Amino acid sequence: MDTELSIFFRHRLTFCYVFSDVAFRYSRYSFLPQHLEIHWFSIINSCVTVLLLTGFLATILMRVLKNDFVKYTREEDSAEEQEEMGWKYVHGDVFRFPPLYSLFCAAIGTGTQLFTMVLCVFMLALVGVFYPYNRGALLTAIIVLYALTSGIAGYVSAANYKQMGGEKWVRNVLLTSSLFCLPMFLVFCFLNTVAISYRSTAALPFGTICVIFVIWALVTFPLTVLGGIAGKNTKTEFYAPCRTNKYPREIPQLPWYRHTIPQMCMAGFLPFSAIYIELYYIFASVWGHKVYTIYSILFIVFIILLIVTAFITIALTYFQLAVEDHEWWWRSMMCGGSTGLFIYGYCFYYYFARSDMSGFMQTSFFFGYMFMICYGFFIMLGTVGYRASLVFVRHIYKAIKCE
Repeated sequence: MDTELSIFFRHRLTFCYVFSDVAFRYSRYSFLPQHLEIHWFSIINSCVTVLLLTGFLATILMRVLKNDFVKYTREEDSAEEQEEMGWKYVHGDVFRFPPLYSLFCAAIGTGTQLFTMVLCVFMLALVGVFYPYNRGALLTAIIVLYALTSGIAGYVSAANYKQMGGEKWVRNVLLTSSLFCLPMFLVFCFLNTVAISYRSTAALPFGTICVIFVIWALVTFPLTVLGGIAGKNTKTEFYAPCRTNKYPREIPQLPWYRHTIPQMCMAGFLPFSAIYIELYYIFASVWGHKVYTIYSILFIVFIILLIVTAFITIALTYFQLAVEDHEWWWRSMMCGGSTGLFIYGYCFYYYFARSDMSGFMQTSFFFGYMFMICYGFFIMLGTVGYRASLVFVRHIYKAIKCE
């Protein structure tokens, strides 16, 4: 019996208003609220341990410095001529400018720019600008803030370059503008080509690439040049409490653990231990399906990271000068930025032990973009380490009488 039958369905909807906390709505896909207590406890435990260790080392360092000041003051008051020993012995070379100072100044300028950009991103996150499920807003903010802060890199780099006696400021500005952008461009081109070959939606369309290039050409690079011109015309002179000798003093033979690589390993371990717990949550948010919403904890960890990095670099700089090794400029930056190498080492642990990623595309994306992030951390924390060491070195040599 082939009879057509029409059936009509009716349904009734009732809408009711439910007022719930934002944290409750995000609880299924974020670390809130079931892991919040564990999160806070682990962070506080890690931070207290690191700060206690830092305070212990600071107490020892201050006591050693106090003994040095007393010893050098007695030598100055005594009429007998005594041979100078320790860090006072290299007062005529400690403010000698480093080799490759154009590259050094470019790194300092780029690190200052990245540090300013990160602070601005934190300020926007703390006031609630970023919607947790809209990751594109964060990436857009990073690109815009990087472009707007590029003038800082040009100014800091050119000003330091002039203070060190450099004259080829155009080359210095070009080096500053390409120190981070050029590696990022090369990595992006490779990874985007991989995404296109896999026909993935992760590949950026041509229009978006053109917009990013226009931002760099019309905002980032011109601001870097303008900052470089302003830094070149600055009248500030480099402040050095001691005069620099005409010829550099020979550095004595030092044991292997006093060289750059072992010092970097020691310098990066303590700051990394302050942030490694937080790294899992960040990696699970960036490379997983979790949503990170606790920006206040992240900001606290970032401040502790800066403090520990500055202190450990100061301590290693003092120990380096105490054995009459006056080439501390590049060493302080390398030791300060070595935490970035530890973070990249953590990437291997996370990829093989904590993630489910596989295949060439996921592997290349993960290690490629994490390489650039760790490279940025290396430059930024290296700048923090250098600035802290410079303040410390000026302070201790200003406190003694150097002839």
